[in-house]
Amino acid sequence: MGVVNVTPDSFSDGGRFLEAGTAIDHARRLVEEGADIVDLGAESSRPGADAVTAEEELRRLLPVLKGLRDLPVPVSVDTVKPEVMRAAIGEGAAMINDINALRAPGALEAVASAEVGVCLMHMQGEPRTMQREPRYGDVVAEVKAFLAERVAAAEARGIARERLVIDPGFGFGKTIEHNFELLRNLGRLAEMGLPVMAGWSRKSTLGAVTGRGPAERLAASVAAALLAVQHGARIVRVHDVAATQDALAVLAAMDGQYSREKR
Repeated sequence: MGVVNVTPDSFSDGGRFLEAGTAIDHARRLVEEGADIVDLGAESSRPGADAVTAEEELRRLLPVLKGLRDLPVPVSVDTVKPEVMRAAIGEGAAMINDINALRAPGALEAVASAEVGVCLMHMQGEPRTMQREPRYGDVVAEVKAFLAERVAAAEARGIARERLVIDPGFGFGKTIEHNFELLRNLGRLAEMGLPVMAGWSRKSTLGAVTGRGPAERLAASVAAALLAVQHGARIVRVHDVAATQDALAVLAAMDGQYSREKR
């Protein structure tokens, strides 16, 4: 999954793709590099981020969605707002990626009647405050229990299980230790029988480990993506698609899945 942030304040590339034409070009470039899904976000969810109105989010998002209607891969929209979900689906979005796991009033209903994929993510708190003092007794058990509850809520509203993806929410209300405990135990989440998505790309935990800023975290991001796949992730959400694809090709070759075809 290749990331396109149509925002002025995302932690890794805020402002670079705020203009619709630039965002569209970047999305197409990610597909050329091998992205199987493109994820558009028009509201930053970085720690400390302020919320934006639905009107502003749609103003940023809709021109990009319209410009990507002919994209040969599914387009996902990263949003927590039911009104944005409905508008995005109306413009052809194939997936809703919700860091709030469809907990907002009306969110379940917004996606239930549409044949779109849904990613349910765990987050402790909300973006403005989630990293102040995250605490867990057993982070893996608590994240798994939360995701199981949200999956049950989705199914109860008629969202078929085969439409669902789960995400432990690395960096969303977690310390460095919590993040690595979840990474080591992704297999326990995969036991739920749903595809697991992992988003480590350029995140602050990698900066804490390496001492590098967001723009210098390529090697660490690729390493984290490989580890996530080895521990059970089916989707990795990344900014650097080409480098991640190359690394995953080497991993696949180790498993006997070598191919000379270039994506």
